[in-house]
Amino acid sequence: MSWRDLVVPLAVALVLADAPTADAFPWSTDMFRGAAVQPLSIPPRVMPAGTLPMRGGEPPMSREEAAVVLKNPLLPTPAHLHHAEHLFVTHCAPCHGSAGMGDGPVASHTLVPAANLTLGQPTERSDGYIYATIRNGSIVMPAYGDAMSPEERWQLVLYVRDLQRRAGP
Repeated sequence: MSWRDLVVPLAVALVLADAPTADAFPWSTDMFRGAAVQPLSIPPRVMPAGTLPMRGGEPPMSREEAAVVLKNPLLPTPAHLHHAEHLFVTHCAPCHGSAGMGDGPVASHTLVPAANLTLGQPTERSDGYIYATIRNGSIVMPAYGDAMSPEERWQLVLYVRDLQRRAGP
């Protein structure tokens, strides 16, 4: 048996050895229960400009547009903040940390550090911009638009503002 006879099996073994990592990304997309189990659960493509989904809903919007157009319809009630805290711990704290300072357990393992939500630009951004960032994601942050309702996203905006208030000037 020559080394040439081993090349193909070795190449196949290397490809198969890396297969378990294929289900790790993107984080919030459920590839184990596909379209046959969850039909139409995720829009198949971006809608053309000026159109809306049949059942209403939010039109596609960039973070810059959302910063100007969207306003938080919710008030920072204890119930909203309590629910948002659970959402934050589940979806945000792994990267941003429990206090929103960008020191979560995942943050030390990424090439680009998570944003500190209590200082700098996040404190200067509008509620609409933060909402659109949660919905659409950013360069390094995954989109959570399919993981929570619009009301839950607005509650998270309230919670981020509460973290900023608690962190002080």
